[in-house]
Amino acid sequence: MQSQISTSFRFHSSPPLKAAVSLVGLTLVFPCLAVDGCLVLLCLAAPSWQAIPQCVPPVRQLFRDLALGRPFPTCAMAGAGNSAAHQWASAPDFCPPQYVSSFDTENSTQYDCAFEGAVSVSIRGEPFVRTWWRRDGEAVSEFSPAAQAQLGSWNRRFEDDYAAWVAAQPPVVPDPTAP
Repeated sequence: MQSQISTSFRFHSSPPLKAAVSLVGLTLVFPCLAVDGCLVLLCLAAPSWQAIPQCVPPVRQLFRDLALGRPFPTCAMAGAGNSAAHQWASAPDFCPPQYVSSFDTENSTQYDCAFEGAVSVSIRGEPFVRTWWRRDGEAVSEFSPAAQAQLGSWNRRFEDDYAAWVAAQPPVVPDPTAP
C-alpha cells in the first residue's frame, strides 16, 4: 500500500521566507510504504500469491522490508491461531536441500542457501505454508500436507525443484561389508 503524505502551509510573510519554507515543504513530500500484515498473511496462504495481482506488490515489499531487518507486520485480526513468523535462512540446517549449494575451502566446506529467509504461516495453529524468499522478489512456497489436502492445487515449484534435486543425486552404492 502506498500513500502520499504532504504538508501545505499558508503564509502571510515575506516572499523570501515563503520560498524557503515552500522548498522545505517540497522535501517533506514522500511516499509512505506500509505493508498490511493481514493482507500479506492472506496472500502467503494462497495457492499461488504470484498469480494474484493484488498480492504481488505487498508481498514483494514485505521481502524488501525483511531484508532490511524490519519485523514482520502484525495483523490484529489474525487471532484463532492464524499467524506468520520470519526466520533467516541458514544452510545447510535451515534451507531446503534443493536450494543448498556448497564449496570446499582449504579447511572446511562452506554452505549457501539460494534464499535469504522464510516466512512460516500457521492457520488455526497448524503449519500451513513456508515461503522461502529473496530480496529481489524471487520466492517459492512449501505447503504442508494438510494445506495441500485443503487446497487441492497449488504452485508446485517447491515439489518440482525437490524432485529434480533428488533425481540429480548420485545413486547410493550399498556397502558390501554391511550386514
